[in-house]
Amino acid sequence: MDERMKLRVLFLSSGEPSRCRMAQGFLQSKAADEVLVQSAGALPDTLHPIAAKVMAEKSIDISRLSSESVANLADSVFDLVVIFGERAGFAGANGESGESEGERASRATPALGGVPLRLFWQVPDPAAGKGTEQAVLETFREVRDQIERRVDDLLNQGLIFSIADARQRMDSILDLLEDGVIAHDGSRRISAFNRAAELITGYSREEVIGRDCHQALPPSGICQSQCAFLEGLPGEFVRFERSTPFTTKNGAIKLLKTVASTTGSDATNPGYVVLCIRDMTELTQLRSEFKDKYSFQNMVGISKAMQEVFEAIRLVSFSDYPVLVSGESGTGKELVAHAIHNESRRKGAPFVPVNCGALPDHILESELFGHVRGAFTGATRDRKGRFELADGGTLFLDEVAELSPSFQVKLLRVLQEMRFEKVGGERSVQVDVRVISATNRDLRRMVKEGSFREDLFYRLCVMPIHLPPLRDRREDIPILIQKSLRTISQETGKTITAVEAETMDVLIAYPWPGNIRELINTLRFAALRCKGPEIMVHHLPPELQNESDEREMMDSWGSEPPSGYPSDRPPREKLTVESVQNALLQTKGSKTKAAKLLGIGRATLYRFLDRYSVNYKPESQA
Repeated sequence: MDERMKLRVLFLSSGEPSRCRMAQGFLQSKAADEVLVQSAGALPDTLHPIAAKVMAEKSIDISRLSSESVANLADSVFDLVVIFGERAGFAGANGESGESEGERASRATPALGGVPLRLFWQVPDPAAGKGTEQAVLETFREVRDQIERRVDDLLNQGLIFSIADARQRMDSILDLLEDGVIAHDGSRRISAFNRAAELITGYSREEVIGRDCHQALPPSGICQSQCAFLEGLPGEFVRFERSTPFTTKNGAIKLLKTVASTTGSDATNPGYVVLCIRDMTELTQLRSEFKDKYSFQNMVGISKAMQEVFEAIRLVSFSDYPVLVSGESGTGKELVAHAIHNESRRKGAPFVPVNCGALPDHILESELFGHVRGAFTGATRDRKGRFELADGGTLFLDEVAELSPSFQVKLLRVLQEMRFEKVGGERSVQVDVRVISATNRDLRRMVKEGSFREDLFYRLCVMPIHLPPLRDRREDIPILIQKSLRTISQETGKTITAVEAETMDVLIAYPWPGNIRELINTLRFAALRCKGPEIMVHHLPPELQNESDEREMMDSWGSEPPSGYPSDRPPREKLTVESVQNALLQTKGSKTKAAKLLGIGRATLYRFLDRYSVNYKPESQA
């Protein structure tokens, strides 16, 4: 048998090693092909001559066997440790005195690699016998015979081979796992190292088994400075999950996700640690590439339209030219303005927004340009306007299409010269401001109609960026939902991780007249109604559920409703508790199939079930 496949057995005693040497001799003579045997003792390796004599009577020469000292077992790995003592077991939890030889041997045992099975054999120390030479000889023979019977029991009962088979099966199972698995004891000696761990780290099983993981996996193990077991194992079960960089044997740097669990340790259980490692390098790189490609300055989008928006933002950020951002309400025009500012050389300076459609002209003039004390009733002190506050940075003029014709003239002059006078003031104020404006209206049409000045339009629209409505970029809805749910979970304190597949279908199909703002508000509404980790169709606002019902019915009818269907009455008015129960019983509790059978949408059925608390489980499942 391959040496690596043999069972590793240690015989250990805290006293004179004769018993260990005799046990080693018996087991080695009876099962040399299946086991590797080692003996050890706390005292110097001096073989008692009578021990050699009585073993020679069994035709076994133990004078050539060596017994290691306990201190030399630091890098050894064993599957079975047999500890000799006059009394077996451990001291009680109450700390009673009278520690046995077996207890002393167990306490003297190092935290052996391999998390070995431990047996205690109550066999007296023959070297401690008193009396005549013949009496001592008989004592050694009695001990020898006891040891032989115990070794035979090990072999005849199949314990040794069961341990070997279990170890091989466990190694085979661990080698099937895609994650690396590493097990070590309280002294960090590695006892298990599967095939995936070899592939991830570049180190072979033979190189690391039995060694301190900090030494076997330089420079300081898998966990490196984050190792939680520098002081040994805790006394209770613990679990750690971390991400850490690791340098492989060939010098490659990988990012590993590590999950470490420990059984803890106590007087009867030395404990061990199981560490699962997963190579996250490629996934992290892909996520980074995805983030770089599909997200930009707190905006996300995989659609071609949004990718073009991201590219336009990058281009305009290199200059100070005015930008006009157009798009329907709720598409995120202010986010685009923020992104342009944050990507530009002005990112450390102020970003100052103002809503041009929310204020009348006389207030807007003071808001933009400021005023001096006494300029009008209530002007008790000088006040800076938004242009002055944005000096060196960016001024964002939202809803610029709402400006009155007279104010358009004033704004045009300021944009041309970047100079203005405060309301009631005589001194000109010079500023360095980049202007970004936004509108949800068609300014070109307004120019043609004469409601917006052409010269102001071209002053504002040096670099146009148009944001598409959400209905034209439906492929972005899933990632917008995922991003929004993380924020909403923090806002509500709920753990909402996803939306149900049917719910996602409804959200993608809905036209979203309010665009992203409406989508976020819808998710907030649903989150408040949701009691689990997943948003369902019946959590959505009524208008989306009605939209879903109508769409599903039209899909099932074609262009016309079924013959005899009362067009002035929705299908839910036909529903009764009895009809719904019958439909669910016929479909064995499937709500989707029951809704089709009833000729209604799923959302309608969900609402009916909630409203009337219908028991829809078949009796066999109740």
